[in-house]
Amino acid sequence: MDEGIVTGEGVLLDARPASFASRALGAVIDLLLLGVVGFIAVMVLVATGAVSSDQGARIVGVVLLATGTVIVPTTVETLTRGRSLGKLIAGIRIVRDDGGPIVFRQAFVRALVGVGELWAAGGSVALISSMVHPQGKRIGDMLAGTYAVRVRGKAPRRDVLPMPPHLARWAQDADIARLPDGLALSARQFVLRAGRLHPASRVELGSELTAQVQRYVRPLPPPGTHPESFLVAVLAERRTRELEAQLRAASRDSREAALLHRLPHGVPDPVD
Repeated sequence: MDEGIVTGEGVLLDARPASFASRALGAVIDLLLLGVVGFIAVMVLVATGAVSSDQGARIVGVVLLATGTVIVPTTVETLTRGRSLGKLIAGIRIVRDDGGPIVFRQAFVRALVGVGELWAAGGSVALISSMVHPQGKRIGDMLAGTYAVRVRGKAPRRDVLPMPPHLARWAQDADIARLPDGLALSARQFVLRAGRLHPASRVELGSELTAQVQRYVRPLPPPGTHPESFLVAVLAERRTRELEAQLRAASRDSREAALLHRLPHGVPDPVD
C-alpha cells in the first residue's frame, strides 16, 4: 500500500515518491534531448569557423560542457518549477522536501552536484543513492532538500469520516473554529491510519492528539467519550461547516456577479 510521504511533523503528504524507473526514464529523455541540441550547436560552430583552432575548440568545449551540465539543467528546472521535458513525459516533478516548488538555489545545487554523480561517475553514484534512499533521492537531492514525486496516475481515494451518531448533537453546538489546520490534518491522518498502528502506539498517539484538540474545542464532549470518536466527530463537523461556508461563499459571489452586470440607476437590462 502506498503510504505517501510523511514530514518531520508527522503530516502525510499527498505527493508520492517517483519510482526509480520513472526517474531513469526522465533522465534518459533529457539526456537524449541535450545530446541532440549539443550536436546541433557543434555543427553550427564548425560551420561558422568558431572551432577552427585548437585553442578555440578547447574554449568552445568548456563552454558547451558547462552549459550542458549546469546552466541548461538549472535554467530549465527553475523556469518549469522542476519539470523538464523528460520529467513531463515520465510524469514526475522535482519538489522541495515540504512539497513546494523548487527555486533557483535548489536547481543549481542539483545541477552542480550532478556534474560529479551523474556525468563524472557515469550515473553510478546517483543510481546507488536512488536505490538505497527510501524516497529515491540522489546526493544532489539530499543536499538541495528536494525529491521527485509522481504527478500522474490514480488519485488517492479520499475517505469521508462519518459523524458518530451519539456525538452529532454535541458537535453541532460545539465551538471548533479555532482548531489549527495542521492539527486537524494530523488528527485526520491518525484516524485513517489507526487500524494499522500498534495498539500501544495507537493509544498513546490518540490520547496525545485528543489532549491537543481539546484545547481548541468548547464545550468538551460528554464524559466517557472515546478519544477516537471525539476526534472523528470534530473532524466530521469541521468538514460539514467548511462545505457550508464554501456553498454560502459561492452563492454570495454569484449574486454579486449578477449585480455587477446590471445597469446603474434602475435602467433595465437590454433584452437580446
